[in-house]
Amino acid sequence: MKISTRARYGSRLMIDLGIHYGEKPVFLKEIAKSQDISEKYLSQIILLLKSAGLVNSFRGAHGGYVLAKPPDKISMKDIVGVLEGGFNLVECVKDSSKCPRVSQCVTRDLWHILEESISDTLSGFTLDDMINKFKAKQAQLGEMYHI
Repeated sequence: MKISTRARYGSRLMIDLGIHYGEKPVFLKEIAKSQDISEKYLSQIILLLKSAGLVNSFRGAHGGYVLAKPPDKISMKDIVGVLEGGFNLVECVKDSSKCPRVSQCVTRDLWHILEESISDTLSGFTLDDMINKFKAKQAQLGEMYHI
C-alpha cells in the first residue's frame, strides 16, 4: 500500500494554506514555489479540495486560495480521503458482492480492521496539529525546514 503523490502534495498544500490562515489569499504559484511542486499539478489538486469544500478561491489581483474552515476543523482524513478517493483497500470490504468468497474469507476481516485503523489515525490529526508540528520542527531546525 502506498499513499499517492496527489495526497502527499495535497497535504503539503493544505498545511501551507493553513500556515497563512486568517491572512490574505495565497496564490497557487507561491505555494508551488515554496513547496517545490509543479503549479500545474497543484492546480489539479486544488480543484478536488475546492469541490470538497476544504478550500475557497478568489479571483483578481488580490485573489488566491484560502482554507474554507479553520485548520482545527479540518482533519487529515478529510484531506487524504478526498485526494485518495477514500480508504478502500480492497473492494470486498465496502461491497461484499465484489467477491464470491466473502463469507469464508478470513483476510477480509483483516483488511476491514486495517482500513478502520488508517481512518482513525488520520481522523486523530487535524490540519492545525500538522501546522504546529511544522512550526516546532522549523523552530528546532531553523528556516531550512520544509513541509
